[in-house]
Amino acid sequence: MSLRDILLFAVILGSIPFILRRPYVGVLVYVWVSVMNPHRLTWGFSYDFEFAFIIAIVTLISAVVSKDLKRPPVNALIVTLVLFIAWTGVSTILALNFDSSFERWKTLMKTQLFVFLILMLFHTKEQVRQLIWVLVLSIAFYGTKGGVFILLTGGENRVWGPPGSNIEDNNALAVAIIMMIPMMRYLQLTTPHKYVRWGLTAMMLLCGVGALGSYSRGALVAVIAMVTVLWWKSQHKLSVTLVFVVAIPLMFSYMPERWYQRMDTIVNFEQGSSSSMSMRLNSWGTMFNIAADRPLVGGGFDVATAAVYQKYSPDPSFPPQVAHSIYFQAMGEHGFVGFALYLLLLFTFWRHSGTLVRLARGQPRLAWAGEYGRMMQVSIVGFAVGGAFLSLINFDVPYYLMAATVAACAVVYRDLQHEGASTPALAIQSTPLGGMRADRSSKARGS
Repeated sequence: MSLRDILLFAVILGSIPFILRRPYVGVLVYVWVSVMNPHRLTWGFSYDFEFAFIIAIVTLISAVVSKDLKRPPVNALIVTLVLFIAWTGVSTILALNFDSSFERWKTLMKTQLFVFLILMLFHTKEQVRQLIWVLVLSIAFYGTKGGVFILLTGGENRVWGPPGSNIEDNNALAVAIIMMIPMMRYLQLTTPHKYVRWGLTAMMLLCGVGALGSYSRGALVAVIAMVTVLWWKSQHKLSVTLVFVVAIPLMFSYMPERWYQRMDTIVNFEQGSSSSMSMRLNSWGTMFNIAADRPLVGGGFDVATAAVYQKYSPDPSFPPQVAHSIYFQAMGEHGFVGFALYLLLLFTFWRHSGTLVRLARGQPRLAWAGEYGRMMQVSIVGFAVGGAFLSLINFDVPYYLMAATVAACAVVYRDLQHEGASTPALAIQSTPLGGMRADRSSKARGS
């Protein structure tokens, strides 16, 4: 038994009384455990201990008896999410490999349970902000540690995530880091504490180095896209430009020659291993062929098998591989219907983030929401671009961010209604489970 095991047990079990009193605390603890996987940093009995299961049970008990539980807001993003998740259930029932597909579907359902608990328990700006802090620190721990590691070692070794987690793979960790950098910027812009701002600045820079140190080519493309949109969305373009001009060349200067050789294969992919780009293209072709044969439901979650590749692969001589793209993954696993729903989900996610920006315009007290919406759109771009090269449909962080965005919209909308401002009908307000009250337009309110 190591000290780390004891400390982790003390922290998690010590949180239970607070969870029983405030169920939203249980959601925060669950998100921390499921995203950061702190138990994977231990060496003893905690390594495989079911912390998430215990926290989930305690949180559900607390939520059921709590007066804080309200009906979730209903808007285009939530409706699209429900439709997409329901369709994955249909594709799982009709999957080519039901047993393994069902296991992955259950994992997705665990994430969705807490997505809806966020919608039903998070009703204030402070709660939303705490959720963003938990997500940021959970990912930034590995990004910051990776950045320090790269600086100390000259970038000769790759940065990896915790074993047995969604971000174990270097590519997945890099995309997660890229998604969190805009969220760090949001926290930096909205915190009144000088030292916290400085700490977040250092964290963003080190996370940038850590993302590059993953040696992920998709991450490099995502970094370029994220930085471009970050500059475009920033209200402080001059200061952001100065930071980029100084920081980016320094980051690249730490990377060794073999990192540049790997990144060069983005353009000259024929120089890369004949396996890398060719296998990826073959995987994409396989996913398309599955969808073409089963256009409504696709093949289900697990299609990377020898039998499936023998039937659908453009070149069956390649070994079975995952989709290597959220888009082809949605297409191959859930058909063209699932693919369309997933694209719509990303679009409504972007749109609702933009809604926060519009609602906050001209409202100084809602400046936090405007910055949140802008930086969330930057985060979405990072995921959309980085995810084009990775199979991340089951990745929990984007879903938690969707829930946080819907909760933020509900907070802003209630604030504007309280002030009597004219706002569009965005959602059904969170109300006690005994009833539901639909939003009304300003005209219906007589304002």
